[in-house]
Amino acid sequence: MKQYAVIGLGRFGASVARNLAASGEKVIAVDNNEELVHGIMDNVFKAVCLDAVDEKAVRSVGIHNADVAICGVGTDIESSILITLMLKDLGVPIVICKATNLEHKKVLEKVGATRVILPEKDIGARLAENLVAVSATILDRIGLSYGASIIEFAPPREFVGKSLRDLNMRAEYGVNVIAVKKRTGSDDEGEILSKKDINVTPRAEDIVGKDDVLVIFGEDESIEAMRTKFHTEGTGGEK
Repeated sequence: MKQYAVIGLGRFGASVARNLAASGEKVIAVDNNEELVHGIMDNVFKAVCLDAVDEKAVRSVGIHNADVAICGVGTDIESSILITLMLKDLGVPIVICKATNLEHKKVLEKVGATRVILPEKDIGARLAENLVAVSATILDRIGLSYGASIIEFAPPREFVGKSLRDLNMRAEYGVNVIAVKKRTGSDDEGEILSKKDINVTPRAEDIVGKDDVLVIFGEDESIEAMRTKFHTEGTGGEK
């Protein structure tokens, strides 16, 4: 399990923190707004109200030990730059930052941010990518750093009724199943209308059902090879 630090709990930061925690990750969430901290404290490992530009305070809650830090402080450009510099000085290996515009993005990249996100632009790019590239089998894709992605995968017919141990996804395709969702409704085209009952700790003996969606993590090359295999064979997911 990796340790994540999320600094800034506006809509962007809070969403990242909650989704990471829901996936079983250890998350430390910080903000200088007590109300925002109180609102997320039941969803994450630790939530603390502090000034994130205060290095002593940041060290006191263990952020320097994080594997990945996400800086969601966007509107206060000066603070976001100072926080990014501090996180790099503290030795956090991966620092992902939110920017408000291209100029802000360039500055954050220059001071050492591993990745800088422009939320509105990136959401638009992701939507376009999904519309063009995602097959009927891959329902959604989140691109990560270093050539890896998380996808939602509608299992093909031959997966249904088999256990995750039998499928042995790591050995067969070089990917890992990190969660399983249940589809609760679909239209005539098979599009998922709603989802619930997410299992974030799937076991080897769990059986894949026809209404399941497998949440898979892996390198883009492995995911594309798996997608191509099932697209070529015409074995899209069960509707």
